[in-house]
Amino acid sequence: MLKKIIRSIAFKTGRLQAVYLRLCKPGGPEYAKFLRIHKFLRAQGENCSILPTTNFTDPKYVEIGNNVQFSSCTILGHDGSDAMLNLAYGTAVETVGPVRIKDNVFIGYNAIIMANVTIGSNVIVAAGAVVVKDVPENSVVGGIPAKFICTVDDLLARRVALSATLPWADMIARRGSGFDPEMEPELVARRVAYFFGQAQDSQQNGTI
Repeated sequence: MLKKIIRSIAFKTGRLQAVYLRLCKPGGPEYAKFLRIHKFLRAQGENCSILPTTNFTDPKYVEIGNNVQFSSCTILGHDGSDAMLNLAYGTAVETVGPVRIKDNVFIGYNAIIMANVTIGSNVIVAAGAVVVKDVPENSVVGGIPAKFICTVDDLLARRVALSATLPWADMIARRGSGFDPEMEPELVARRVAYFFGQAQDSQQNGTI
């Protein structure tokens, strides 16, 4: 009951955000809804997923479209080295800029998106990538600095073919695109058996 009260107050007023995050532990879709209601970003589309561990240094400079999903990553709106340069050289420089992320984009774990970058629609940014320039649509990028790897169309075709060969393909077909907590225990058990086989069972039984 307490969680429901805190969640309700946080969603309606924006207050108790720290308590809401600590106690309710919202998932990506719920937290994205919270941020959208309170206009945390410059603009935010629908059906997004934003983990509470996603770091927006300058949220008012960030625009995101529909179905944008963030892992634990960082979106930078400025360059902190300006402060050091200004003190060291007696200058007054500033490096700030917007980040624009179009529709259907996934930003991977520990990726960094620099200021003054636009990411086109239908893009995947790989884990650990550092994006320093615009990313064209239908692209998979990765590395430091991030470079083109392949098109999303090519990646999807490979994953569709691979998924069809998995021993639990029937369950994936029934589950669809979402997460089903009722199916997850059986899915995990079948994956573990496939990945580790008898060796995993023997280790758990203390025979290895």
